[in-house]
Formats: sequence, C-alpha cells, structure tokens
Amino acid sequence: MHETLLTYISEHSSTPLTAAEVEVIKEVFVPKKLKKRQFFLQEGEVCKYAAFIVKGAMRQYRVDDKGVEHILRLSIENWWVSDRESYIMLTPSRYNIDAWEDCELLTLTRADFLGSLSAIPAINEMTKKMDDNFAIATQRRVSSISLSAEERYAELVQTYPEFLQRFPQHLIASYLGISRETLSRLRSHAAKK
Repeated sequence: MHETLLTYISEHSSTPLTAAEVEVIKEVFVPKKLKKRQFFLQEGEVCKYAAFIVKGAMRQYRVDDKGVEHILRLSIENWWVSDRESYIMLTPSRYNIDAWEDCELLTLTRADFLGSLSAIPAINEMTKKMDDNFAIATQRRVSSISLSAEERYAELVQTYPEFLQRFPQHLIASYLGISRETLSRLRSHAAKK
C-alpha cells in the first residue's frame, strides 16, 4: 500500500528518498479502509487526519438548511483529502468527507506531518508543489463560478474526464453547481457533437 505513496512522492520531488526516510514514511502513514458511504470526516468534527487515496473515490460536501448537498471536491486515487482549514487550524469542520467507493487510504496526523516528516527534503518539495497546485485548482474553481453551465461542463470534461466514469450525474451536477436536468441536456448535446 505504501508503494503507491512512495511512487507519488518520487514523482513530485526531484530529491530522492533515503532508506531511513522511507521507513519513517511507512511508520507515520497509517493504512485505513472505508466502505462506500462511510465517513472520513463529519461536519462539526476537527479534521485530525489528511489522507492519501490509494484506491477509491471520495467527496467533500456541505448540506444546506434545506438538506441539499453541495459538492466542494471530488477525489480519486493519488489525490489527498482533508479539510485543510480544520486540519491546520484545529477548528470544527464545516464539511463532510465520505467514501463514494470502497477506499484504501494512508492517513497522516498533523503532529506527524510537522514532526517526523518535516525533516525529509522530498516531502517538503512535494508539499510545496501540492500547495501550489491546490492554490491553482482553487483559483480555477472559484473563477469557474462566472462561466456558463456549458463552459463549466466542458472544463470538467477536459480537466477531469475520469470523474464522468467514477461519479453519478447528481454528484457531477452538484459539483458544477447546476441541476441534474441541465447536466443531462449538456451531456446529450456534447454526445451529438
């Protein structure tokens, strides 16, 4: 299970890991399995773990006063999940994170990240790249608010085509901030092109 993470670290860092660093990584990243629909984090809890997805798919969402789910993030293999604000600030989360498919994760506490891993150059390099990529993805996600539904769908198809195979239409629609009917119309229109 750790081999997938070690490959990810190597691909996101030009600094090679030493044998001792590999052992530290294997020690601090704890395997966890979730069944479909099982929570990784529930609203109101403090996010004590970040997780690397080895296998499966997850979603991060809020539920409004009317009981409607609003998808903030969809995640698949080789992605990281957590509520960054809650994880860093140790504040109650405003989000739920659950498994959309059965998942195999490697979890990490904030204390282990700041302690054991902070001395590993490859981890620091990887983390900087991840933070940069997260900032860019967040900026794109926010800027997509001003796009039409058709443009948002086209951007999703181009950027994350695998989402269309892994997540049902109602989750994709929520992620895009459109109705299921609009998504169905857009998919039908795109298929005719």
